[in-house]
Amino acid sequence: MSAYPPTAPEGPAAPNPHVARASQSATSTRSFLATWLFAWLLGFIGVDRFYLGKVGTGILKLLTFGGFGIWWLVDLVLTLTNAQKDKDGRRVVGTRQEQTIAWIVTAVGILLGWVMGAVTQAFSILVEQILPALPWWPAS
Repeated sequence: MSAYPPTAPEGPAAPNPHVARASQSATSTRSFLATWLFAWLLGFIGVDRFYLGKVGTGILKLLTFGGFGIWWLVDLVLTLTNAQKDKDGRRVVGTRQEQTIAWIVTAVGILLGWVMGAVTQAFSILVEQILPALPWWPAS
């Protein structure tokens, strides 16, 4: 009589060749880093979609300037989370190191953009209020 519940066989399990082949074919040959850089830097004109072979949506993204920023942001997040797919439905997957670097560089870039925007805004307000008060500045 056999024991219940059945136990797994001792030793390493032999890999199923069908599962291995399916997992390899489900991954795109497109580069994660290229997809991420295209999505981040040129995504507002659809370059990432063209790179993935999605010409129709690339043209739409180009004509709408990245869906007025929304589509650009969605594609960037899809790429960073390894959920972006190419035209054949295969996921563009990066290594853990590539993904970490992409997340860090994207976050630093966004934060730097916010800081630069705030500094520029503060400087313009300062100039508008201080320069007219200076006695040697010509009155407008």
